[in-house]
Amino acid sequence: MKKERPDVVHGSGNVFRDLGLENADVEQFKAILAAEIVKTLDREHLTVRAAQDRTGIAAADFSRIRHADLGRFTVDRLMSILNRLGSRVDVKVRVRPMPTVAHAARA
Repeated sequence: MKKERPDVVHGSGNVFRDLGLENADVEQFKAILAAEIVKTLDREHLTVRAAQDRTGIAAADFSRIRHADLGRFTVDRLMSILNRLGSRVDVKVRVRPMPTVAHAARA
């Protein structure tokens, strides 16, 4: 029996774009910010209750962030949470043209 080689598909670097989500860049940015919040909580050994006491943000919100349930969060809210945890957020923006459907199929 001959083994079939799986098709290798190169991703864009943004899983949300690869899944075809409309706001892929925003979702990616939110995921990056949420990951930084979780890293901060872990590094400082903060429970969600301790994070609530420090920031005034509900413990339930920190639980949502830990579970990547980011539907209720905006980019600016996540940035604000990082600020309240004592971090400064620097954003670098690079604007590039989006490939058309025909170009994306050839890539």
